Amino acid sequence: MKSVTIYSTPTCGFCHMAKEYLKSKKIEFKEVDVSTSLDGLNWIMNHTGQTGVPVLNIGEEIIVGFDRPAIDKALAE
Repeated sequence: MKSVTIYSTPTCGFCHMAKEYLKSKKIEFKEVDVSTSLDGLNWIMNHTGQTGVPVLNIGEEIIVGFDRPAIDKALAE
């Protein structure tokens, strides 16, 4: 099983949707709240060049935004 980390904020609707989607698929994930974690914010800036959330790190794949097809593909590979 690939490791899954989601970088999010408490007020982000798409972040909540992404987390609920992962839960519905019974995928365990680590959550990093970038509104309180400077390390998490720096990680997404360094890996995506932006500060938008959600950012999902699935294995070696980085997905910006709540993109169901991309999430499914990354989980399946």
